Amino acid sequence: MADTPPVSIYIDGSCIENRNVTADTAAGWGFVVVIGDRGVGRGTGDLMHESSGPVITNPNSDEWLGAEVGSNNTGELSAMVHALRWILVNCPKGEVTIRADSMYALRITDGSWSAKANKKLALLSQELWKEVAQVVDLHNAHVKAHSGHRWNERADHLAYRGQGDDEPIPLQFWRPGQR
Repeated sequence: MADTPPVSIYIDGSCIENRNVTADTAAGWGFVVVIGDRGVGRGTGDLMHESSGPVITNPNSDEWLGAEVGSNNTGELSAMVHALRWILVNCPKGEVTIRADSMYALRITDGSWSAKANKKLALLSQELWKEVAQVVDLHNAHVKAHSGHRWNERADHLAYRGQGDDEPIPLQFWRPGQR
């Protein structure tokens, strides 16, 4: 495992109208995969992959993960699920740390907290966490939100753009803080 550089995955969710949320409330998710990041906020490491999209609340959709409403929390958990699926398909064996500014997403997924809503989505994230932990050395870490951390800010940008299924600004033209 020491020969494989550690992988950091930054996840985020976004919901502009995060009050009185319903299944029609727009929310988004995003994640960034970085190799060689130390997690200290300076944006070191190399971007390996990024992905984003809208939170799907329609149980009849093939892309539904279990979200009942669009919210910050369902965006965060959707990002977690998409990141964990990405690891299963693409990540070499080694150390992977999922970094999030949402304690909710981290604790629901690792089983420390119990979900009161969106239980199918929460259960899916927990099941995937256990599955991924069997194939990689999996960790999680909290990152302070909106503090200028480059990769966390990039995940935020992706999640914000994912609400409307909008294309993100290409990395070479994007700056932390841009939505």
